[in-house]
Amino acid sequence: MTEVSRIKTYWLEWRSFLVFVLLLVLFRSAIADWYVVPTGSMKPNILEGDRIFVNKLAYDLRLPFTDIALANWDQPQHGDIVVFFSPRDETRLIKRVIGLPGDIIVIQDNQLYINGKAVNIGPSDLNLEENIWHSGVHRQLFAEKLGTHNYPVAVSPRAFLVNNFGPVKVPADHYFMLGDNRDNSADSRMIGFVERSRIVGRASHVIVSLNYSNYYLPRKNRTFVALP
Repeated sequence: MTEVSRIKTYWLEWRSFLVFVLLLVLFRSAIADWYVVPTGSMKPNILEGDRIFVNKLAYDLRLPFTDIALANWDQPQHGDIVVFFSPRDETRLIKRVIGLPGDIIVIQDNQLYINGKAVNIGPSDLNLEENIWHSGVHRQLFAEKLGTHNYPVAVSPRAFLVNNFGPVKVPADHYFMLGDNRDNSADSRMIGFVERSRIVGRASHVIVSLNYSNYYLPRKNRTFVALP
């Protein structure tokens, strides 16, 4: 068998699989993807081990493997959870959109203000079914309402990070991101504003969640769960 014949034979045998792989790669690059959560920066809403569905068509259509927008039909809104590339080191992060272009952001004694309006609406009534914190640090849960999103955030009265910040004004074409676990999140308070082109897509659901502290067993009641 000649070399050309051998290549032709391999192609006939494997072409369906190779086409499938190519289509899968293109799908993950331009349409939808999943994000494996490595840290607890978005607790109590997102846990370590969550596999998050990311809709890459939520805001625009991009040329595969680039950040070039071919069409744009929406912009990130207050309270959206998004995946983006960090302006500090290019790692992929998942945080909540807090500030839109032109917004003035202030955090005072763990209370978030946007354009002078308090976002905190009182203590959260979230009932945690399991100990998700894995530490003895006391945390309080507060409810926030931002845009169409109602969600709990965790703060510590003895915060080691930033419980006072700003005021800062979000530049044009940039966004201010925060983690819901406010005292354990490397977000825009540390990495700065996030350029629009760095946003990969909007996170909408937990596909499945593996409990790293319990032999990687799936967590009950965290399959196809909508994010607040």
